[in-house]
Amino acid sequence: MKRSKATAAMAAAVVLALGATACGGGSKDSGGGKGGGSSAADAALASIVNPSDKKGGTLTFAHSDVPDSLDPGNTYYGWVQNFARLYARSLTTFKPAVGKAGLQIVPDLAESLGKPSADAKTWTYTLRQGVKYEDGTPVTSKDVKYAVERSNFAPEALSNGPTYFKAHLADGDKYQGPYKDKSPDGIKSIETPDDRTIVFHLKDGFADFDYLAGLPGTAPVPQKADKGADYVKHIISSGPYKFSSYEDGKGATLVRNPEWDPKTDPIRKALPDKVEIKFKVNQVTIDNNLINNSLQVDAQGNGVDPQTQPKVLQDPKYKKQTDSAIAGATSYIGLNLHVKPFDNIHCRKAVQWGVDRASAQEAAGGPPKGDVATTLLPPTVNGYTKFDEYPTPNGKGDIAKAKEELAQCGQPNGFTTTLTARSDRNTEMAMATAVQASLKKIGITAEIKSFPSGKYFTNFAGVPDYVHSHNLGMIMTAWGADWPTGFGFLDQITNGAAIKPSGGNNVQELDDPKINEMLNSAIKNTDAAARNKAWGDIDKLIADNASAVPLVYRKNLLFRPTGAANVTVTQAYLGMYDYALMSVSK
Repeated sequence: MKRSKATAAMAAAVVLALGATACGGGSKDSGGGKGGGSSAADAALASIVNPSDKKGGTLTFAHSDVPDSLDPGNTYYGWVQNFARLYARSLTTFKPAVGKAGLQIVPDLAESLGKPSADAKTWTYTLRQGVKYEDGTPVTSKDVKYAVERSNFAPEALSNGPTYFKAHLADGDKYQGPYKDKSPDGIKSIETPDDRTIVFHLKDGFADFDYLAGLPGTAPVPQKADKGADYVKHIISSGPYKFSSYEDGKGATLVRNPEWDPKTDPIRKALPDKVEIKFKVNQVTIDNNLINNSLQVDAQGNGVDPQTQPKVLQDPKYKKQTDSAIAGATSYIGLNLHVKPFDNIHCRKAVQWGVDRASAQEAAGGPPKGDVATTLLPPTVNGYTKFDEYPTPNGKGDIAKAKEELAQCGQPNGFTTTLTARSDRNTEMAMATAVQASLKKIGITAEIKSFPSGKYFTNFAGVPDYVHSHNLGMIMTAWGADWPTGFGFLDQITNGAAIKPSGGNNVQELDDPKINEMLNSAIKNTDAAARNKAWGDIDKLIADNASAVPLVYRKNLLFRPTGAANVTVTQAYLGMYDYALMSVSK
């Protein structure tokens, strides 16, 4: 997903991931699991803390920068996908629930999960009856089709979202998008035989399609209301809340959508009367506002700042309000294959051997913020295979082997490159500084250049032309699965088909024909065991290519204020709190 768990939770995630598509419809008890008090650390990992049915109040969020976009069709940040469920309903979604139940994919706008053909090349969904937009007009299957067209086929206006539909629809390589193709029927591989039926025709079988249908890009958009990139200024709600105000770069206020009918929505309780979110609030200020109970949610969901961490861990009265949640995400460095000298595999391997991963972990905040990583796939994702192609003592690097590789790549004295990171993410900046220090020991000078997270992929690290012209050889990033399988994790960061003019996440620009073919071949396979093996095999091939340097399997040290109710960690959204459940207790 996405940009950027206790052992029992980890095991549960792996066991459940591929079985989720066999589950039935959403439960009216959207909480799932047991409620609990707020008196214990990690209580929100396996229960709902401060359970409440109380309606009313204002649920307040804050974020250290700005989103890539709050437009469901133009986002790839996991926190936005979590937040967008308040105002946008996709065909399916992850169930708002405790623990492993939160990884269950359930129908949302659709009345049931998809009905596949025997070869999984055709998927049919029927929309629920009675779903309306905020203006009272009915949501139709044509609106869902249009949403997919704009979110996947209009990179000139909407550059941030994933590219799955473009890559896998039968004529996805031919359709030019709704702003260029003016034919009234749009893309031919999506049919809408009536107002409630939508049929997707794929090039090949796609076993994970119910997960794909849960991406926010399937949330309906009425064509007459679409303004391209400016649609974010007046998003038309299909969920329980609608926008009463939106200020670019500052924040937004959402109020109840009077046309939302809870009878059509078995997964949302929508308890708050109002939802407010503020942007560009300093992370330490966010932490302090959570602690003093003047804020309910850190929207980014990555946990407290390293500066705040000692305060909340060392004081017992604060520690009991923390949750150390496994994020199902990996922080890593992408080595861009088109920026010299990283077009040479030996220069890439020099970095692999030279990086002190343990120091990066310590800079992130130590074990409370994650474990040293040796693979791209984190242990929570189906297909994870434990291996280490670049083993060093305690993960601290091997200077001798790094220098051997430098000699083989024709840079025996090292070289100078640029290392990017997100300026408002203090943890990522600290990790970048640690990486810089360890590479200095082998003769590589990595000059750190920072960019704001809201534009990091749109304008800088995800724009190949910018990356090449500014010699951004090393790109700090983090990634969590769009859904908890190897394909849902690996495809958008390692498949050549995912490389885009802007907003891309394959920051290495890895386009290896063998890796591409293995990804596309495995997702066709209806044998779950064979798919799982393939994901681990692909991960190992990526490691051998040496273009991604895993650093940390991330954890989020979250802080829950006493004024927040119905608080539980969701593994589906990178170990942050489930925003569709949360409400106000004070």
